[in-house]
Amino acid sequence: MIAALRSVFLAGVVMVAGTSSEAETTHTVLDYDSLDDWAADDHSAALSVFLNTCGDLDDPDWRALCALGREQGAAGARAFFELFFRPVLIEDGVDPLFTGYFEPELNGARGPGGPYQYPVYKMPPEAREAGPWLHRRDILTSGVMEGRGLEIAWVDDPVELFFLQIQGSGRIRMPDGDTVRVGYGGANGHSYRSVGRELVRRGIFAAHQVSAEVIKRWVRSNPAAGAELLFHNPSYVFFRELKRLPANVGPLGAMNRSVSAMRSIAVDPAFVPLGAPVWVEKDGADPIRRLMIAQDTGSAIKGAQRADIFFGTGDQAGRAAGKLRDPGRMVVLLPIQRAYALAPDGL
Repeated sequence: MIAALRSVFLAGVVMVAGTSSEAETTHTVLDYDSLDDWAADDHSAALSVFLNTCGDLDDPDWRALCALGREQGAAGARAFFELFFRPVLIEDGVDPLFTGYFEPELNGARGPGGPYQYPVYKMPPEAREAGPWLHRRDILTSGVMEGRGLEIAWVDDPVELFFLQIQGSGRIRMPDGDTVRVGYGGANGHSYRSVGRELVRRGIFAAHQVSAEVIKRWVRSNPAAGAELLFHNPSYVFFRELKRLPANVGPLGAMNRSVSAMRSIAVDPAFVPLGAPVWVEKDGADPIRRLMIAQDTGSAIKGAQRADIFFGTGDQAGRAAGKLRDPGRMVVLLPIQRAYALAPDGL
């Protein structure tokens, strides 16, 4: 789920080239020799991430491969993938696109005071029961949330809080050095309206100029107009505290397991099974050739060749993820019988 909300933001400012959604989906079984730099990857790292979620897969063939992977061990990781999987190129006529996401870190405290004036809220019961509930503006200005003990923490920056809601998960650093982990806890039921697209509509920026960092700088430089810009988005995300999530692991993905930096991706499960290994060939300024695992989804991650790469936690990961808008190719590793069943004429 961490990718789901930030992908809605991305969809508002990135135009993705492609053909009609009615284009036929094709499956081509490839050889491992056709995967660029396959032999150079750290397959044991990929196997470790695969094993983190494969035990949750229900189908017998996947469960059998999970057990074999645990027996194989790191030393036999490459052989494990090559023996029991076949690379399948799945295409739907839409141009490939890789983007990135991350887990933000905010500064906060358990109570209000000093710079910590912006609450991170739990979901009130009436919002969960009502379907579409109050808009963002009403939630933050009407007083409906006050005095109810719904605050998980208070942070020092309303702009970072807005983008925490887009990412859907994050860490809040306390003054004493402690860290509070928060994850998606629900929403008010209103669709996201892109603040980036609104800036383009107003003529403030061109579409290719808009990014999360550009929006943050503009809002901070224009406090009154910036606050109104954020109200343009009626959607509001609530959180839950993740007390049992260790500090040394990533946020929870769609499989309710931690995702791993530069080894986990968000995909469209209509084309790529969650939990499947995926060979990523991302082109662009900093090419990536790496075996990753499909462990997350996103509202704007649609298509057979669309993926969101998890970059990790913090500002550096955020900057790297925010720059990523690259073409390439992704190839799904499927159990052998599944792979050949999808191939034309069973070949």
